[in-house]
Amino acid sequence: MIEAVIVSLALVLDIALGDPKSRYHPTAWIGSLIALLVPLAKRTRSLEKPGGVLVVITAVSVVVVPLVALDMALEAVAAGVVLGAITGVILFKTTIAVRGMERHALDVVCHVERGDLESARASLSCIVKRSTAGLDQRKIISGVLESISENTTDGVTGPMFYYALLGLPGAFAYRVVNTADSMIGYKTPIFRDVGWFAAKCDTVLNYVPSRLTGLVMIVSAALLQNDWRGSYKTMLRDGRNTQSPNAGYPMAALAGALQTRLEKTGCYALDGGAVEPTVRHVREAIRMMRLTSALFLGMVAIPIIAALYLAGWYVHA
Repeated sequence: MIEAVIVSLALVLDIALGDPKSRYHPTAWIGSLIALLVPLAKRTRSLEKPGGVLVVITAVSVVVVPLVALDMALEAVAAGVVLGAITGVILFKTTIAVRGMERHALDVVCHVERGDLESARASLSCIVKRSTAGLDQRKIISGVLESISENTTDGVTGPMFYYALLGLPGAFAYRVVNTADSMIGYKTPIFRDVGWFAAKCDTVLNYVPSRLTGLVMIVSAALLQNDWRGSYKTMLRDGRNTQSPNAGYPMAALAGALQTRLEKTGCYALDGGAVEPTVRHVREAIRMMRLTSALFLGMVAIPIIAALYLAGWYVHA
């Protein structure tokens, strides 16, 4: 099962090396492509909704079709298996971001530890959608914890899940939709119509991975001797409290594991306990993200690959 090797090596490489510079990263190219398509979709006000559909379909096609062609070309050459494995590791690694999330989270932590909350807010704004102006230390740390837990799905287990099902085309299709949602999937006058389809697609694609991630996170909490019972109870009780029908599950699981309260003022509260969130919780959340990523690989991704191999219809990398 070469695909199992590919996804395993890609995860190890990402944790060890992190991401390349932004201008070389495929996600940055995907973002640039979407940024080019959106103004075209918004040219006619009455056609913004169908234009939003075309933005997603076009972006997915531009990214996925070459990957399918590459796979077919590699199968036609003698060294295709070796070249396919190398290419697969390099490309799939760019769809996941464990080390990148760690770097952003610890950057906020460093500013908080120095008492520089203004710089901490600026760093936090790079990883959350909300306005960070005026946030106190507790809400800054809460924002980091929420971002770590949500990114565990968006940046690790989601791509892993769709790679297991559909190979590189699946992982990159997920990454395109997730990127489009992060750019235009807002219920604001500017993006409400053009971004609706990206938001809906992201909701559908994340439905299963987010819930599986929450469950695996509970296992991580148990192995790391955090409050796994609280993690389970909080996920069941508060997992549906967020505006997103998916993001609340890993977020609530993390809140319960750390026995703390994660809150976005005026939007939701995930009440895992009365412990004040601190920078120690951020470091513990990073440990949980790492372990959850590894466990998801062994408990979900590789079993899916094995099952599809046994069924005889696995889509090659």
